[in-house]
Amino acid sequence: MTTPTERSGDAAAGSLAGHPATRFDHAVAAEVVRRLRAAGCVFAEEEAAALLSTAGTADALADMLHQRVAGRPLEHVLGWVEFAGLRLSVVPGVFVPRRRTEYLVQRAVARTGPGVTVVDLCCGSGAIGAAILSATSAAAGGSGPGWATVRHASPPRLVAADIDPTAVACARTNVAGFGASVYLGDLFEALPGELRGRVDVLVANVPYVPTGEIRWLPPEARLYEPRHALDGGADGLDVLRRIAAGAPLWLTPPGTRPGGCLLIEASRAQAPIAADVMSGAGLAPEILESAELAATVVVGTYARRR
Repeated sequence: MTTPTERSGDAAAGSLAGHPATRFDHAVAAEVVRRLRAAGCVFAEEEAAALLSTAGTADALADMLHQRVAGRPLEHVLGWVEFAGLRLSVVPGVFVPRRRTEYLVQRAVARTGPGVTVVDLCCGSGAIGAAILSATSAAAGGSGPGWATVRHASPPRLVAADIDPTAVACARTNVAGFGASVYLGDLFEALPGELRGRVDVLVANVPYVPTGEIRWLPPEARLYEPRHALDGGADGLDVLRRIAAGAPLWLTPPGTRPGGCLLIEASRAQAPIAADVMSGAGLAPEILESAELAATVVVGTYARRR
């Protein structure tokens, strides 16, 4: 999406404010589509439908349209995002979960079992944890994504953490119905000590954009999402290295059954390096790909004690 001038955004919002507060007729809908398309929105019709269905009044619609044509991410404007079959809260300043990350959820769900402990680091909005719990909890009543549904009579215990207070507050809203805990802090430092050696599934959608490539990101991400949720250091794998190094202390150790596992998302080019990082930390790596979602996940299973 390209960003129009503030003046054009003001004009777009102003002409809508005079419409009846609770009625959006075809003319209004067509005008919203036109202005979104003029602002560079590729999926103008879909975005217009979301705005029209979310705005309760004409003034609210005008304000939301103004924000969108000014470049703010649609999800931040709406206050929600569709992810893995769920509608989840997302607020300005919080990373917007991408559809490709549903593959990370799929692979994590496949590693769950009755009563397992799942930890979600760099949790952001809490979308990954909420999707895992929805897909594995018998109490979810089928609300989770069908492709990932593995109901357990004893659902997983979820503990999540993020370094950003805004993200933590958002995540707590999204997992509130599952009895999960969300902590504020830097990676493992945020977790209760009782979890050491007891984590069965450790999932982390770490920032993995190399620092030098941040400037090439779409403005919606570069200007409106937190830098710490995007910037992964020189090669994009700095945070992964920290998590992999600490993972053996927290994962269930190998014994009569396989040890706990770490799952992360990466680019296809980064995956072999990420696998080497996990191997060096004592985790047996596996690279998994989804052509449908254009996603790559690297899994490291705790295979040996160091």
